Amino acid sequence: MKEATLQAKSQVVEEIKEKISNSQSIVLVDYRGLNVEQLTKLRSEYRKAGVDYKVYKNSMMRFAFKDSGLEGFNEYLKGPNAIAFGIDDPVAAAKITAEFAKDNDKLEIKAGIVDGKIIDVAGVKDLAELPPREVLIAQALGGLNAPIQGFANVLQGTIRGLAIVLNQIAEKQQTA
Repeated sequence: MKEATLQAKSQVVEEIKEKISNSQSIVLVDYRGLNVEQLTKLRSEYRKAGVDYKVYKNSMMRFAFKDSGLEGFNEYLKGPNAIAFGIDDPVAAAKITAEFAKDNDKLEIKAGIVDGKIIDVAGVKDLAELPPREVLIAQALGGLNAPIQGFANVLQGTIRGLAIVLNQIAEKQQTA
């Protein structure tokens, strides 16, 4: 019996480690005080955004974070915790959590991880303020496109100015 229990715990730790390595971001929350309806709504929001939300035993998470080289994260693993793994979008888990916490003060953001760096509550909230990935890409492309557009406008203005000057010269010659 003891061997089976040890094997089951080992599998849970491996599952957590895999999720840590596959995640672009992680957000740790204290969910105490949320009712079933609120938790269902939160889980639904996470699911829509491709965020994996789970409740694990702190002891299992401690082993997984230590094995993943993130043992500094273990200081946040006190009390009941749930963890949101942002698989596809590094901002989604933080954004959904922060938005939900605004309306539900019982949900407490504890910490997060982005790009292998542990961030505090303020860092998670800052991450939540970032626009979605698509908007950031559009802004970057817009920034790259702006000099080209400016150059085209300058050329167009020069050609327009030349046309006006030539038109004025033609009008002067017609009147003379």
